Amino acid sequence: MKGQGANQVGEPAKKPAAKFVPVNLLAGEHRRPEFLRLNPAGKVPVLVDGDLVIPESAAIVFYLADKYRDKGLMPAGLAERAQAYRWVMFAVTELEQPLWRITRHTALYLLDKRSQADIALAKEEFIAMATVLDRHLEGRRFIVGDGITVADCVMAHLIDWANELKLIEGFPQLRTYLDRMYTRPTAPQRIADAVAAIRAA
Repeated sequence: MKGQGANQVGEPAKKPAAKFVPVNLLAGEHRRPEFLRLNPAGKVPVLVDGDLVIPESAAIVFYLADKYRDKGLMPAGLAERAQAYRWVMFAVTELEQPLWRITRHTALYLLDKRSQADIALAKEEFIAMATVLDRHLEGRRFIVGDGITVADCVMAHLIDWANELKLIEGFPQLRTYLDRMYTRPTAPQRIADAVAAIRAA
């Protein structure tokens, strides 16, 4: 029944399952021509949905939240939606950037390009902005409103990343928030578990 939208007469066609394709940064797979055709910046993640290609993690999260509105990850009200946008932008500009700098100088750059001074500066910048987020979370279960939103999808991953770099020991709200996000039945895999699975494979 190819091309007729059904597997058998009267049965709707099944949607193809999402497939995760790992990209080995240390092996330089993000610089191969086939990957650069998807994202000329040579960075992960990249979402391919049919003919649509979306790089940039925040853009991917916004797209999926819009596409699957029934999941409730995009706030319906304008004010809460604006706050979700605000905190996603805060996450990718104020928290993700220093985390990437630390990671590059500790694991990705060749030894002669690594800078302990840049690591120290990036840690200072992260801690200053993590303090802002930690205070924001006082008395809150989620970043925005009373349920999980796109802001939590982005923020939880970054806080997990910071935890792997041992940067949130002095932030009780962030530690509690991180535990809350990853004890959910539908929570994604923790970074440590994902790395362990890749190494085992």
